[in-house]
Amino acid sequence: MSRNRSGLWSRAGAVAAQTPASRNRYVDFLRALSIGAVVIGHWVMAAPYAVGGEITLSNLLEYQPWTRWLTWVFQVMPIFFLVGGYSNGVSWESARNRGQGYAEWLAARLGRLLGPVLALLAIWVLLGVGMGLRGVDATLVGGLSQMALIPIWFLAVYIMVVLVVPLTYAAWRRYGMLSFWMLVGAAIVDDVLFLAAGVSAVGWLNYAFIWVAVHQLGYAWRDGHTAGLRKGAAWAVAGGVALVAMVTLGPYPVSMVSVPGETISNSLPPKLPMLALALVHTGLLLSIEGPMRRWLERAVPWTATVLVNGMIMTIFLWHLTAATLIVGVAFLMGDVGLGVAPGSGGWWAARPLWLAVYALALVPCALVFGRFERARGGGRVLPGWRLAIGATLACAGLALVALEGVAAPGAGPLGLRLWVLALPFAGAALAGVNPLSRTTPA
Repeated sequence: MSRNRSGLWSRAGAVAAQTPASRNRYVDFLRALSIGAVVIGHWVMAAPYAVGGEITLSNLLEYQPWTRWLTWVFQVMPIFFLVGGYSNGVSWESARNRGQGYAEWLAARLGRLLGPVLALLAIWVLLGVGMGLRGVDATLVGGLSQMALIPIWFLAVYIMVVLVVPLTYAAWRRYGMLSFWMLVGAAIVDDVLFLAAGVSAVGWLNYAFIWVAVHQLGYAWRDGHTAGLRKGAAWAVAGGVALVAMVTLGPYPVSMVSVPGETISNSLPPKLPMLALALVHTGLLLSIEGPMRRWLERAVPWTATVLVNGMIMTIFLWHLTAATLIVGVAFLMGDVGLGVAPGSGGWWAARPLWLAVYALALVPCALVFGRFERARGGGRVLPGWRLAIGATLACAGLALVALEGVAAPGAGPLGLRLWVLALPFAGAALAGVNPLSRTTPA
């Protein structure tokens, strides 16, 4: 294992040494930082509890309401979309300058985004079959898989945002910050209809309005509209005032992630507090961009950033599966470590040990499945419409799996939700994404 770590560091160092001077290393750093926050946040929040041979899949936010304030730090999806906007703006403009069309550009993106998640789903299908054959209740299988596959909801939304990059980038070039504020206005109207008028179905539109708005901020960052201490502080203060007002004076809860039992969720679907949080994160992080970019000129922090980014999708997708497998093993071994009441002093004292075990379980997952995010283009060009339809089908399947897992009582043989599970694979096949190949159509 030490030889593998040494080899990974050496390869990352070689890549880091070839970084062009024009690259904004802070973009990659924020992506890596966000992954770390997601992993730690999920691992700490998970609170499985077993009594008398029965396991309850709960989370800490249910037991200790004060921890809901911590989600203001650990809910970092806004940073992902901010970084995505910056990166997609760079790559789309670069592709156009090279004479590449939409299909070529999109194929390369889909290969890196869909390939890793198909491997994860395939493993969970096998796990679902295995547990079903052993007589494990489909409700438990669905609960375990839903807990492990929470990260794929982000991927489904992000891919849909990527599909419309040519449109959103064109809107940015033509309208500038107005393209952001128009989406903010749409999100406000959506929340009013959802909360005040009771038109709940429209709430799902905020997945587009809010996350595309944050993605537009990535374009703004690249063009210098939000960078610098003064601008960053202004954005952070404005977002902070709005966020505090909404959760103290308005109808919104404190938590930036869903909490069982709460009638309103700020994240499912996203609400205005998530947009305000995005402004806070954007302002704070971009206000220190200058010194952070100078720090990232050093070899060690930049090599570490390159190393994490080389397997970032794998870490993100597999960190909860690694944790879930550990919890499953502990349950089968007689509820080892699972009988401590969540939120108690003993539970908190055991967190460092659990985090260490989770991390150890994640290492082989990253080493084995990291190859699936290193796909490269090089095949025949597929039509853009086919890529878009395939990606949409895949995202629909990912979203449905994220909501309820791979199994449910009466869903199908062994309780598996076969048609739902088939959607991501069928969509990827239509888009020409083959996770078993080192190349993807471009």
